[in-house]
Amino acid sequence: MRAWSRTGTGGGAGGGRIGFVPTMGYLHEGHLRLVDYARARCDRVVLSIFVNPLQFGPAEDYGRYPRDLDRDRALAAGRGAHALFVPDARAMYPREPVTRVTPPAEPLGEAYEAAARPGHFAGVLTVVAKLFHLVAPQVAVFGRKDFQQAMLVRRLVTDLDFPIAIDIVPTTREADGLALSSRNVYLSAERRPQALALSGALRVIETAWRGGETDAATLTARGMEVLAAPGVRPEYLALVDEALRPVPQATAATVALVAARVGATRLIDNVVLGDGLAADPTIA
Repeated sequence: MRAWSRTGTGGGAGGGRIGFVPTMGYLHEGHLRLVDYARARCDRVVLSIFVNPLQFGPAEDYGRYPRDLDRDRALAAGRGAHALFVPDARAMYPREPVTRVTPPAEPLGEAYEAAARPGHFAGVLTVVAKLFHLVAPQVAVFGRKDFQQAMLVRRLVTDLDFPIAIDIVPTTREADGLALSSRNVYLSAERRPQALALSGALRVIETAWRGGETDAATLTARGMEVLAAPGVRPEYLALVDEALRPVPQATAATVALVAARVGATRLIDNVVLGDGLAADPTIA
């Protein structure tokens, strides 16, 4: 695996179809499955590692966000990534203030994670736009765990006419259902079982929906009962469509979103009811 440098346009380094997996590093199996997906679709796969300061608020964990470049390099190479792109903050943001990409003024850009983390998605969309220009992929692959982010990136590409296909890959989970996240490293041995309340709430909602319950308020209430667990502080649990608009009745396309703090660690998760956690092959 080599360091990335762009040569030419449209065909990428050495020609062929470029797949791109943008990450903030501290790679886990979820990231590596994105590499697998990109390799199946593309001739070359570039994986980026950049802990983007623009998307962290002043009270968030930018300084302590887990980092291990040597480990990440070995994992990416072992999974078949062809190039690793690791810019530093001075290269990405050589001057202040930085022109930013602003999310749309609608639920997709203002609700849930946008409301909980003001300015977060402007930072995300700005760095994604810059990375797209620098890497010039034909395909970019994102995980569905960050559902709102993935939908906003799709909107970015549509609105600004990037010639890039955005593919979204289902969430990778531990055998007990916990969604893989680099922030899981923050969970203590005591908190780790408590974190299962998030996927547990989603499973209860999915099971009730598959059993015939479609009323969103009823489904949400059942999920909230699971989130009322020791050590868990729910922030939101909602049933929405792809544009993050609340739905009165759940369908196969409905997305259940959840965010909660488990001790001091903030976690998010989601499920598309028609896909479902029960259909996830990573859950025993």
